[in-house]
Amino acid sequence: MQSQEQPLALTAVTSLYSTNGKEEEVNTDAESMEEEVEFNWEEYMEETGANAAPHTTFKHVEVSLQSSFQPGMKLEVANKSSPDSYWVATIITTCGQLLLLRFSGYGDDRKADFWCDVMTAELHPVGWCTQNNKTLMPPEDNIYLRKAIREKYSDWTEFLVQDLTGSRTAPANLLEGPLRGKNTVDLIVEGSVLELQDVSGPLLYWPVRVLQNVGGRLRLRYSGLSEDHRAQDSWLFYLDVRLRPLGWALENQLALEPPAGLRSLKSATDWQEALQEAQLDGQKSPLPLEVFKDHTDPPKHSFRTGMKLEMVSPWEQLQICPVSVTKVYNDFYFQVTLDDLSPDAKPRFVVCHAHSPGILPVQWCLKHGVTLERPPGFRGHDFDWADYLKQSGTEAATDACFPDTWKNRSFAKDMWLEAVNPHQREEVCVAQITQVRGRLLWLRLEGVAKPLSECIVDVESMDIFPVGWCEANAYTLTPPFKPVCQKQKKIAVVQPEKQLAPSPVLEPSPVISCQPVAMDPGSANGRYCCSKIFVNHRCFSGPYLNKGRIAELPQAVGPGKCTLVLKELLSMLINAAYKPGRVLKELQDLEDQSWDCQEETLKAKYKGKTYRSTIRIVRLADQIADFCRKVCVKLQCCPNLFSPLLIADKCPENCSVQTKTKYTYYYGKKRKLSKPMAGEEATEAKPTRRRKKRKAIFVQKKRRSSNVDYTAAGSPQDSDEDEELTLQSGSEGTSSEPREDHPDGPSVEVNSSRPRRAASLRRAFSTGEAAGGTEAPEGRRRSTRSLSTYNQNKYQPPEGQDMQMDEEEDQLVLDRNPLEWSVDEVVEFINSTDCASLANIFQEQDIDGQALLLLTLPTVQECMDLKLGPAIKLCHQIERVKVAFYRQFAN
Repeated sequence: MQSQEQPLALTAVTSLYSTNGKEEEVNTDAESMEEEVEFNWEEYMEETGANAAPHTTFKHVEVSLQSSFQPGMKLEVANKSSPDSYWVATIITTCGQLLLLRFSGYGDDRKADFWCDVMTAELHPVGWCTQNNKTLMPPEDNIYLRKAIREKYSDWTEFLVQDLTGSRTAPANLLEGPLRGKNTVDLIVEGSVLELQDVSGPLLYWPVRVLQNVGGRLRLRYSGLSEDHRAQDSWLFYLDVRLRPLGWALENQLALEPPAGLRSLKSATDWQEALQEAQLDGQKSPLPLEVFKDHTDPPKHSFRTGMKLEMVSPWEQLQICPVSVTKVYNDFYFQVTLDDLSPDAKPRFVVCHAHSPGILPVQWCLKHGVTLERPPGFRGHDFDWADYLKQSGTEAATDACFPDTWKNRSFAKDMWLEAVNPHQREEVCVAQITQVRGRLLWLRLEGVAKPLSECIVDVESMDIFPVGWCEANAYTLTPPFKPVCQKQKKIAVVQPEKQLAPSPVLEPSPVISCQPVAMDPGSANGRYCCSKIFVNHRCFSGPYLNKGRIAELPQAVGPGKCTLVLKELLSMLINAAYKPGRVLKELQDLEDQSWDCQEETLKAKYKGKTYRSTIRIVRLADQIADFCRKVCVKLQCCPNLFSPLLIADKCPENCSVQTKTKYTYYYGKKRKLSKPMAGEEATEAKPTRRRKKRKAIFVQKKRRSSNVDYTAAGSPQDSDEDEELTLQSGSEGTSSEPREDHPDGPSVEVNSSRPRRAASLRRAFSTGEAAGGTEAPEGRRRSTRSLSTYNQNKYQPPEGQDMQMDEEEDQLVLDRNPLEWSVDEVVEFINSTDCASLANIFQEQDIDGQALLLLTLPTVQECMDLKLGPAIKLCHQIERVKVAFYRQFAN
């Protein structure tokens, strides 16, 4: 199996810091092969049964993933119907670089909300039209909006003055230039200048430069220091209260002085020159203020000099000690000193604020069953706070001085996470929670030698991270000393592995399937390395890949070694699929005799099951383009979805006009467009095991659809790997292995300006369209327990009962075949029923007439995220359409 994968961009260079302080040079295949052990969280947790701490418990990480755009911000959007005119829109919500917008004038009505990509849409801050002599007016084709505004205002200007008063505009630098569309944490780039509070003096600040940004965790170096002073670098999360924007200290009448412990390293003149240089650099490339929008200032405290409290010791490991407030700087900061009664005591103190982690009220340890260390020099066997306060003539800090000391944020014993090693802060380790007491967590750091492997952290510490954080940010995670999971031990390949010639390395050599090309020492350079491979999010994603997940992928992967870059890319695509196992199966069959390949084992997880398969990946840079294109064609998506070429504007394949159904005919498996003969039934795939047969009012021969992607808001449909698409309520798939044992049915071409989520559902419908009409009467004669028959009995009462009048009142008469309904016509119908509040869901998910007739109770509940009551109510209206369809158009 391959060696431990370094961050892709560092594959062929020397890595000093991303390896947790352990200098390591990675520049050849031979060297990388020596590092066989690679920790993998998924494998580790599968084998040990470990549980990860919930991601939502890491508040600082959740904040760092938020968009720089905030709901409620206003901006100016180009009108599609008139490119030279614009209208004001409000940001409703964000998803990465995607914004959900609502035109001004709709108020709280969300029926016309629309998504746009900040990287491609023409968006401007409020005021841009005035500055550039552009017209501000509602879209000409939006009659509803124009009418709604004219009813209350005489002209557009009057309305805009009212609408924009007191509102916030989206920052211009986030809509254009190099910062366009970036998340808040990504606005902090290498070389950015901030001001850092002195750890021993809260009123002193000094400029620092950002050397590295790892998911918001910053490596900082004081201005004036060089690479020789690397040991003085600091690691802080960007939300730390000690960090401020450049110029903040002077604005608040605070001093700019280098830290006391570093002043001796430079002369006063050198420090002053370093300060001026940092200020000039900060003015040339100012840090956007949006970086600090989530910063919280410390609240005012209630501590007084002489008060006693308990504190997690910053100096001694795993100790909670009595401390005293010895100095109050201002309303926000105070100094705490360790109680030491020994005659030769040297004062040890730390600066705190009201929300400092680790400060606790008196008697906290007693209440939580934790040992409180006696002060050094204390005479007596048992330490008692009452006696201690009486002897020292001091008072205890009241409970009101402390934040909530009881909340644990849902952390629990034996949960796993990633944590910073307090003794080597550049290192992030695998960690387990050994106990939880109030708001304190006891951690055991794996991969760290005892006794330094244990520490105490606060639940709000910014030095703990969720499982997978390091991998997501391409940072090395220190694994356990003897990892349970080593990837080369977990491989399950379809064919026997072919071993290379014996080598000094004890672990198995990489598997080469195409040509036995020896891995020379320089193979990580030159033709074995590739530049970036771009993920062109705007291109068509095809039936297998989830468009929403594709939009969340990074814009590019690489540069680096070809096999590593492609392996990372393919893993991302598999995880972005509706059914990862199906994509893995498709990729397994991909090969070309002209390729110089290397076998890699990729993994897919779906509904609790793990699939592994050996995939052939090209090793040469000049074969990358052909490989990428053939993978795209295999997955029936646009050939430019991921490619060495960046598609900035319009795709050469013009893929934006294709639907999920239509596109597979041109670029995927070509299907015959013939219909079954009259009376001929479409063939069906035999299920993997017998299923209980259920009838419905709308009967269609079953066929398996491998690319069903009809989902709500881009979420995958929770169907098993070879679930058969039927129109029967309650049918379930049970097999989890991908199969390819059915004939493909004809595609149904639907006119659409963009891909639709419901498109692949229509493909299944067309297969049984002819059969459905002939079998419908039989279905109506039979009774079942399905929702369809419940409604059928409602519409078709048994003979002999005097219910003809009720039936006629509930019967629906259609002017047009519902198979031909557009999305707008479906929305219009839903609006005419008592389910009008759900019409926007049909609009958002592009459900037209064909997709409407495919909806069943399980589908509605699952894909529309509706409770049982509203779902049954909606299905009743859908059944009315189905009954009318059979009565008027089925024959």
